[in-house]
Amino acid sequence: MNAHHFGVTVADLGRAVEFYRDVLGLDVIDRFTVSGEGFSVAVGIENATGNFVHLDAGDGRIELVEYDPAGRAHTDDVNQPGTKHVGLAVEDIEEFYRGLPEGVETRSQPRTTESGARILFVRDPEGNLVEMIEA
Repeated sequence: MNAHHFGVTVADLGRAVEFYRDVLGLDVIDRFTVSGEGFSVAVGIENATGNFVHLDAGDGRIELVEYDPAGRAHTDDVNQPGTKHVGLAVEDIEEFYRGLPEGVETRSQPRTTESGARILFVRDPEGNLVEMIEA
């Protein structure tokens, strides 16, 4: 079994794509829309349509999806059961941090954990957490 994608539901697909492409540097590899009865039943949302963008994340993809009808927004902290985040490796976390555009929300400056990894959490424009890690 191999990882295929890591899904992130967003309210504004265009804004999310700009962040993941322009700020995080991921390439868009696919755009598509899915609807119909099979999709609606599979996702458990009546009359659902999903607008998708896949971005290249090395060994997997980041899948951004905007649903119609839209659900209610929520953002959780990492210590809440069921909370998810995307983790992306960078070579130099300090360089990445210095290159962040003004206004990108971070939890802190890059920090070194007890394991020796350097990490930085940022929020995408939708409030979703993205962990940047220099292992």
